[in-house]
Amino acid sequence: MSLLTHILACLFGMGSWVTICGLWVELPLIVPQVPEGWYLPSYLSILTQAANVGPLFVTLMHQFQPGKLNETAVIYFIVSFGTLSSLLLAFFWKATVVVQGVERSIYLLILTFFISTVDCTSSVTFLPFMMQLKPEYLTSYYVGEGLSGLIPAVVALIQGVGVLQCVEGTQNLNPNETINGSLDSTNHLIPHYLPANFSAKAFFFFLAAMMFVCLVAFLLLNNLPVVARERSSSLKYQGAIRNKDFVKEKKSRERKPMMNSPNGIQKFNGMFGKGTYSWAQILYIFIILAWVNALTNSVLLSVQSYSCLPYGNHAYHWSATMASIANPLACFIAMFYAQRSLVLMGFLTAFGTVFGIYIMAMAVLSPCPLLVNHISGAILIVAAWTFFVLTLSYVKVIIAVILRDEGHSALVWCGAVVQLGSLLGAVIMFPLVNVYNFFSSGDPCNSTC
Repeated sequence: MSLLTHILACLFGMGSWVTICGLWVELPLIVPQVPEGWYLPSYLSILTQAANVGPLFVTLMHQFQPGKLNETAVIYFIVSFGTLSSLLLAFFWKATVVVQGVERSIYLLILTFFISTVDCTSSVTFLPFMMQLKPEYLTSYYVGEGLSGLIPAVVALIQGVGVLQCVEGTQNLNPNETINGSLDSTNHLIPHYLPANFSAKAFFFFLAAMMFVCLVAFLLLNNLPVVARERSSSLKYQGAIRNKDFVKEKKSRERKPMMNSPNGIQKFNGMFGKGTYSWAQILYIFIILAWVNALTNSVLLSVQSYSCLPYGNHAYHWSATMASIANPLACFIAMFYAQRSLVLMGFLTAFGTVFGIYIMAMAVLSPCPLLVNHISGAILIVAAWTFFVLTLSYVKVIIAVILRDEGHSALVWCGAVVQLGSLLGAVIMFPLVNVYNFFSSGDPCNSTC
């Protein structure tokens, strides 16, 4: 196989979620400088989920107008648009507009919606595009997708985002009441964030450069002769997208009713070309896919700070860093040990969910989780986050490999279910975190336990 094609597939995958991941890791630097303050993350969560209009449109087009959507053109557009939006973010993220007498970061919010739409739409366009290459290159794509979270996190670490010192300060215990004419107050340590090594503007320039690298990689994947030799001969991707005769054949095949196999089991032949799996198996795969993405992309991500900060700022940063490393590591493992076993998929999902339950339990118990004042507690929470992401990321690759073999439509629906699972997780967690205040934050400088 071509090493160059592996590298290009990886660089292409890096553009899938790099802008949103980069924006999230930059929040500690952005939040103190915008009028929304720490309400900004909740606004970003809503905007990210609203951006699912992109994948919804693509999925509906594939469902009701098969062959009409030029996937290559769509990818060129969204990657170029993502590059431009990231570039504009560097100049306008700090600009505010007065709305009904209140300052708002309108430009930041609008550009966040744009880059979210780009990243969400990549789920239903990038994966189906990888159909044109041999199955082995799909794993390289997933390695790149994992790096789209890891690389911004490493750059933010170099930048010094979130690095703090505990300094002496004064806290009012009850600012609404006075005792003998004075506020009841006490001296305690307060977190003081240190200045970053370079600005948020430079960081957004870096994100724009990564998107441009993704665009160049996609351009080369489409035009290099060495890549053309690596196209999958069995799937005929280009024919499936651009050749009218093949489109007509595909449409007529997809409109046929499901056929019974010789052993009497109905196959999913209507939507997935080969019809390898029964309805029950396809439902099982998609339920696991939605569950895994709900946990990793929204449910536990929304409580990461609650589960880690009670153990200290170092535990929080190590958990985020190791989770970012675990994702591409799982994809790298899958490159050499890619399994299609549905039983293994279920076992690994259950195994990863156990770690997820532990993480959620620690978040619920915050600011006084188990072993809060012991180094073993910090080690356990870092290990839980690492194995949680490692296990479920491997499950994602297993599912992608399975659905890749089932055809182009399968990967389109794969991306749609990824977004649906993430959306459902966010809808469940948003009111619990932001409306009902079900979780309590830990103080990195003071333990109240």
